[in-house]
Amino acid sequence: MKRLWIGFAAGLACLAGFTFFVGHKSAVQDKASKSKGINLLSRPARIVSLAPNLTEILFALGLDEKIIGVSNNSNYPPAATNKQKIGPFWQPNTEAIIACKPDLVVTLRTRTEQQKSAAESLERLGFGVLTLEIERITGLFAAIEEIGRATGCEQRSDELVKTIRSQLNILQSKVGSANKVRVLWAVQTEPLRVAGRNTFINELIELASGENAIGPTISQYPQIGGEELLGCGAEIIIQSAMGERNISKEQKVAERFWGRWSNLPAVKNNRIYVIESDTTLRLGPRLPQGAEAIARLLHPDSFKQRGDWAEQER
Repeated sequence: MKRLWIGFAAGLACLAGFTFFVGHKSAVQDKASKSKGINLLSRPARIVSLAPNLTEILFALGLDEKIIGVSNNSNYPPAATNKQKIGPFWQPNTEAIIACKPDLVVTLRTRTEQQKSAAESLERLGFGVLTLEIERITGLFAAIEEIGRATGCEQRSDELVKTIRSQLNILQSKVGSANKVRVLWAVQTEPLRVAGRNTFINELIELASGENAIGPTISQYPQIGGEELLGCGAEIIIQSAMGERNISKEQKVAERFWGRWSNLPAVKNNRIYVIESDTTLRLGPRLPQGAEAIARLLHPDSFKQRGDWAEQER
């Protein structure tokens, strides 16, 4: 568990697609930031994605047949696993990307040197590179629209943004009137580190009609002690799973860890949850499903009726 923070930092930036830097707020706003070598009058026929959330956006825009390469951890939709792999998000293989002969490479602005270096090398070689920033939900919408313009499918991108907005509105109509519950989102346990309010995770909590149990902090992911933990009065504790196959095992470990604070409402009422990461932390088209998964934990009574939109989508 001591190495959980390192894994979470890597996984969160990779899954959600935003710049990760503990204790600092990004000076750059959520905008599609930079595109070089892209002819917006033409439609690229060969596209490479360097991040899993970007891969999901490209598929959601109906560009399946044009996607010729994706990052190793692009695992959704299932068809993405059949695409040529060009290396992990943190260390893309420039030679493998060049071998794909792409018209367009879509990537994320990040402080990771390997990702930045790969994008710059491709630009110098004359490849069309679209670099995006997705740190918040507004940044996701901007990125979808920018990808739509770069690929000549503006109508589809507009429709996708409208669909996501509509689904989030429906979700909020379900839980918006529910009493807000205090949520503690743990990103590491030894030492204990949690999600603060200046994070995408906080947006997820608020979408699900929850309130971050941690007040304003300087750090995005502050380390807290036992006194602060007991004082926050968390009614629900959430941990995002570090793997895909051992969530039940991680759940048992989490329950044992939090059991030492038996006076905390979340522990007393057995409301400790380890949840799947890809949907909840990957800032992409499945954002509404991720938000709903959290809302179901916070307000299960709001989902007792059948036929809600998420079930219909599945």
